[in-house]
Amino acid sequence: MMMSLGLFVFKLNTLPYQTIHREVNYNWQENTRIGKRPVSQFLGLGEESMKLSGLLLPEVTGGIRYLQVLEGMANSGRAWPLIEGSGTLYGMFIIENVTHDNSEINSNGQARSISFSVLLKRVDESQAAMFGDLLAQAEELFNKASSAVSNFVSGV
Repeated sequence: MMMSLGLFVFKLNTLPYQTIHREVNYNWQENTRIGKRPVSQFLGLGEESMKLSGLLLPEVTGGIRYLQVLEGMANSGRAWPLIEGSGTLYGMFIIENVTHDNSEINSNGQARSISFSVLLKRVDESQAAMFGDLLAQAEELFNKASSAVSNFVSGV
């Protein structure tokens, strides 16, 4: 596993990204002074974003369906935990943008090469808020799974 966003796992046979661009901004306010240099005051963390980019070769690696899964996650309007394969927890991220360019189109219209990028934006306020949201998402998944099992059992 390279990284996971919620329950979606980035790995070689799904969306193997080749580059990660991470940007963390910090808020500083500058106050001018007479006869002196301005003084700056730290106001706290600013926006944080990550961009995952890569090249899919559907005959070897993942295909367009994995990008469609990410688009479905983005359509849900939810934040997802972003966890690196090494165990680093980056925080809760929303999917802000998914782009892909299809090339080397074969006779049935499918691309043999797909370059993609996924832009993620961090939205959690604190570690406590993040873990609270994770708990709510886990409970919702458990309830959906329980409901599906109940429906299956009653149908049999």
